[in-house]
Amino acid sequence: MQLESFIFKILLTATIILAPASGLSGQTPVEMHGRLSVAGNRIVGEHGRPVQLMGMSLYWSVWGPQKYYNADVVRWLVEDWKIDLIRASMAVEINQQGENRGWLYNRENQERMVETVIEAAIDNGIYVLVDWHTHHVHTEAAKEFFGKFAEKYGRYPNVIWETFNEPVRQSWPEIADYTNQVTSVIRRHSDNLIIAGTRNWSQFVDEAADDPLPDGNTAYSLHFYAGTHGSDLREKGDYALSKGIALFITEWGTSRADGGRDGTIYPDETEEWINWALERNISMANWSLADLRESSAALSGGASVQGGWDPENDLSPSGRLVRDFIININSRKQKN
Repeated sequence: MQLESFIFKILLTATIILAPASGLSGQTPVEMHGRLSVAGNRIVGEHGRPVQLMGMSLYWSVWGPQKYYNADVVRWLVEDWKIDLIRASMAVEINQQGENRGWLYNRENQERMVETVIEAAIDNGIYVLVDWHTHHVHTEAAKEFFGKFAEKYGRYPNVIWETFNEPVRQSWPEIADYTNQVTSVIRRHSDNLIIAGTRNWSQFVDEAADDPLPDGNTAYSLHFYAGTHGSDLREKGDYALSKGIALFITEWGTSRADGGRDGTIYPDETEEWINWALERNISMANWSLADLRESSAALSGGASVQGGWDPENDLSPSGRLVRDFIININSRKQKN
């Protein structure tokens, strides 16, 4: 598919479904929408209208791309890509040499990176997902981390709490028990939106819909990779919405689910997913802001750690595709 055709279709969809925010032009996203909350099966702003955010996810905060966890990168993404959402994917248990270690082994370093991203998001008036990035249950550690960060940043409407990136083999009752415990700690300090992970790499949102969590301001994460996941997963999403829960796509890729080791991106399948999300006002954070040799990585090798990227030389094919649709969708939202 030609990129121009793809963007045109995205714009056509956006024109139809995005709620206007008359009189709000020129404000930052957080000034426009305020603190987010769940209303039925939608996430809404303080104005009561559905809010759909379009932004980027930083890579695991280890393995090299943590160099992009800085204020210059966030500012560039806001100014050039027009993002209204950034995701800080803090690694939890990865243990490597030197500084490349997760929170369980190097709390100070990991927390400093997350704080940098949060404060840059606040300074730029956008939303930030604080992501406990793991596939395993670490209940007491998560309670300690989210308790500390909710006390420090919970008053800011910018902050969204993502309590469990991708559960894998845990049952939904196990995930629910963990999430309820972490939620109870967050709620001591913050009423902000919480995103709960769901089973099987945050895909089985239908199970969560059949047994939702008690917290009234919790939505549920749905993850997809366009080269692997298709209509079957979208049907799970539609079922979950029909049961009355709200969804948030905290991670998605233009590649296959392995991150794109085959070097291929899937623009047609990406279009199907984006149109589906746009029609349902579901927010999206693209994986990932990294310069690795994976087709899902948005940057070319050696891209500056300060932003200022030239689309033709510094972005990957996925990065160019994702940047174009974020600019078009979010610029139109600002104008309406």
